[in-house]
Amino acid sequence: MPSLPPDGDPNGPGIIRDETGAQTLLGYVVDIRAADGLSRCWLDIGAQHGNRHGGLHGGIMSAMLDNAMGFAAARTGNDDGSTKVATLTMTTNYLAPARDGVVVATGEVSGGGRSTIFTEGRLEDENGTVLATATGVYKRVRT
Repeated sequence: MPSLPPDGDPNGPGIIRDETGAQTLLGYVVDIRAADGLSRCWLDIGAQHGNRHGGLHGGIMSAMLDNAMGFAAARTGNDDGSTKVATLTMTTNYLAPARDGVVVATGEVSGGGRSTIFTEGRLEDENGTVLATATGVYKRVRT
């Protein structure tokens, strides 16, 4: 299990691990501790995350962005991220490769209303290089 995120209690409130099968399989950690409304997904890149060129697979980059933006959207109902949302649309722009180290996807709400939420996301490496950006539209799901 990765020890990420790097600061604070790695298992404390606002840190979400192994909540879904996809999260367990990929090994990222969700961080919704900050009061700024931003949501973050941390991943320590391993060989299992690579594409045939030796870089982080684009599908994993996109999955991390979707989760970061989805949790940002979910925090509009409850700050603990428990509001259920579903992705309606998502566009990802790949800007640079990542080969190793830690990457973090950050999602934030950019607009919307009671049921539809607009988001923006970015994926960065440890040096702050932006690897990918994304926009997404999420819908609150009634349970």
